[in-house]
Amino acid sequence: MNYDFLTTTPLFEGIPVSRLAELLNCVGAREKRYQKGEVIFHAGDVTEVIGLVETGSVNVVVNFYWGDSNIFAHVGKGEIFGENYAALPKRELVCDVVAQEECEILFVNMDKLLTTCGDGCDFHHRLIHNLLRISAQKNLDLSTRMLHTAPKSIRERLLSYLSEMAIKAGACHFTIPFSRQQLADYLGVDRSAMSNELSKMQRDGLILYRKNNFTLRYCQK
Repeated sequence: MNYDFLTTTPLFEGIPVSRLAELLNCVGAREKRYQKGEVIFHAGDVTEVIGLVETGSVNVVVNFYWGDSNIFAHVGKGEIFGENYAALPKRELVCDVVAQEECEILFVNMDKLLTTCGDGCDFHHRLIHNLLRISAQKNLDLSTRMLHTAPKSIRERLLSYLSEMAIKAGACHFTIPFSRQQLADYLGVDRSAMSNELSKMQRDGLILYRKNNFTLRYCQK
């Protein structure tokens, strides 16, 4: 277990390496490795644990009754997933969590996390504080995605998403975490139509792109 890395993540921020082993034992932490495409949580599952991505990345995928699917969220290295369901006893997941690439996940028992231990672990309260801040940030991220999918046209949705990625990168040049199909799913549009629109946007001088690397033209950064 990479203690040095864990202390750099939002969940374990402010917790010294010297106390991390004790705290991880307190919250029943365990690790597991997954291959690309492997399902970590299935829709319909009930979970008591949250997952922290130590290596690789995962996608939260909603599967519809008629066979289509939609990427609801991308969870990168150092980020967590499943916390809302783990905090609500017997609440079934409505989505799959799927390894986008080979990854290693640290699982933490939510009940043990939210219940301070009898030994008076002084960094347990910090862990709860960190989880609250992460949940607040995720609510803001969800609101942002709703802004990306609110426009009616594919071009407007793409410009909204790409503008946000440029702002996050602090530069006009950036790399997005999605493949073409994953980006189409995230924005709720048809892949072919989106690819055509990207080509038109490049011809119109709005963007330059190659695979997952994008440049916004006339960017103020």
